[in-house]
Amino acid sequence: AHQSKMDFFCKLGYSKQDICKVLENLGQEALEDDVLKELIRMGSKPQALENQAQPSQLKLVARGSCSTPPGLRWLGEDESDSSSSLRPIVIDGSNVAMSHGNKEVFSCWGIQLAVDWFRERGHTYIKVFVPLWRKEPPRQDNPIADQHILEELEKQSVLVYTPSRKVKGKRVVCYDDRYIVKVAYEKDGVIVSNDHYRDLQNENPEWKWFIEQRLLMYSFVSNRFMPPDDPLGRHGPTLSNFLSKKPVLPEKKWQPCPYGKKCTYGNKCKFYHPERQHQAQLSVADELRAKRKVPLALGKAEERCQCSP
Repeated sequence: AHQSKMDFFCKLGYSKQDICKVLENLGQEALEDDVLKELIRMGSKPQALENQAQPSQLKLVARGSCSTPPGLRWLGEDESDSSSSLRPIVIDGSNVAMSHGNKEVFSCWGIQLAVDWFRERGHTYIKVFVPLWRKEPPRQDNPIADQHILEELEKQSVLVYTPSRKVKGKRVVCYDDRYIVKVAYEKDGVIVSNDHYRDLQNENPEWKWFIEQRLLMYSFVSNRFMPPDDPLGRHGPTLSNFLSKKPVLPEKKWQPCPYGKKCTYGNKCKFYHPERQHQAQLSVADELRAKRKVPLALGKAEERCQCSP
């Protein structure tokens, strides 16, 4: 029993010295769960993963899959600082506020809901851009709700006002959309808006690509900020990967072929065949010859004879 426990925890990667120490404390009859808890409490860490972690090891991808796998997370990577792996967020404040106010009221609460959603995910760089004239008292033609939220977000260094001024009674406003796209582009972040910025796409080809690939649209459902789970469409990345600098490739769940050994698709079959692990790239005819132990060259000569008139 003592040797089997030693072997079990050695396979998990714990050192024999730590295992012996725990077994001496708890007794030889201690349950595996109790031994594991004690090892963790002692601060003992398994070494096996570190030894096995090799950048060259890639996970298997199903045959027939045309998507290119995003970057893999290395096994030895320290994940304690998750904020460093998350993309910076640049929010189009006017777009979000008007969207929350049903395009009638500039609702500052909508901006707060969006900021809170990204904070809860762990994003540390969040900037909201709003034109400076939104600080002015609300007018009948430009109603603003919960204006105090703008002041609070400005104190938190989250909200940034884009310049505007009055010249001879007329308001001169700098184009806030250009600020939003420029900062998001320079920070390699994500733009949160339902605007497509078509004029800026035409202005700068680099911005065009960036807006197409990094624009995160959203909806408000009963005062709940909701971005889509598939920001770039059905065949694009998940929301989690879209918002991460280092996307994580999901573990492939292999589905066994329903036809089993009777399958005639050969290497074109997209399902998993445990019996074909070592000859996955063979055609059906070559597989049959291998079973009959017919030499490959001889088999192809037979094929030519059968094909010739």
